Amino acid sequence: MKNYYELVDANKFKSNLVIVGFIAFITISAYFIGYALGYGLDFVGFALIFSGLASFASYYYSDRIVLSLSNAKPAKRSEYFDYYTVTENLSLVAHIPKPALYVIEDTALNAFATGRDPKHAALVATTGILAKLNRTELEGVIGHELSHVKNYDIRLMGIVTILIGVVTLLADYLLRFSFYGGRRRDRDETGQPQAVFMVVGLVLALLSPLIAQLIQLAISRRREFLADASSATLTKYPEGLASALEKLAADKEPLEAANKATAHLYIVNPLKNRHDAIGWFAGLFNTHPPIAERIKALRS
Repeated sequence: MKNYYELVDANKFKSNLVIVGFIAFITISAYFIGYALGYGLDFVGFALIFSGLASFASYYYSDRIVLSLSNAKPAKRSEYFDYYTVTENLSLVAHIPKPALYVIEDTALNAFATGRDPKHAALVATTGILAKLNRTELEGVIGHELSHVKNYDIRLMGIVTILIGVVTLLADYLLRFSFYGGRRRDRDETGQPQAVFMVVGLVLALLSPLIAQLIQLAISRRREFLADASSATLTKYPEGLASALEKLAADKEPLEAANKATAHLYIVNPLKNRHDAIGWFAGLFNTHPPIAERIKALRS
């Protein structure tokens, strides 16, 4: 079992590894695309610049991007007094700065943390979870999210979120380009470049969920158990989080603001009970351990 300092170092290393892997993936893909289309190394240079900018944005602006994607708004102390005071108290216990607090207007029960380090962190909770949990249960949830902040889990999770989103958007763009461009080229009977884009787009489209599978490798389910245990250490009352998780398990409402790129950020799977492609994806690549196992671990 790693101690706290080893865990933090491991998370920082994995964050850098994900960035390097992303740049390598985009560069290698650009080389083969450029070669097939007759472009020179200029195409690879463009890909390096693109992947570098995307990586820079994922490191420094992942929190802002994630907050925007989630439709999160700043929480007012006067309106969410327990949310503020619980976070303030537990931040003092954890010896980290109090994160900025945000809310998502949704009756589903969920929460997550984001940011690149404890000095640049944000906590997000749905209005549903703030309304339906008592203060003790809320302490357990906030303690869990503060543990992600202290352990630098948020940096790794944020970087993965943005880079997976970039690959997904790139795949979608190539597929659209190949379809509309291909229809125009068919008239000229020179559709070979579009055929290449179609193949590459299909490959990236297939790779997108597989790359998302890396979330399970980078953001281990064990990390959720560790955050649960750390929450119990902060609050000195594991039953608070266990009771909160029972309420979250009983809540069957999917979170509208969540998507497959941000789902792994939340304390529980926000895409549950969705009967579409995204819901299928969430079940296939679920990064959350079963809630029953987490409750059992807390109570034992």
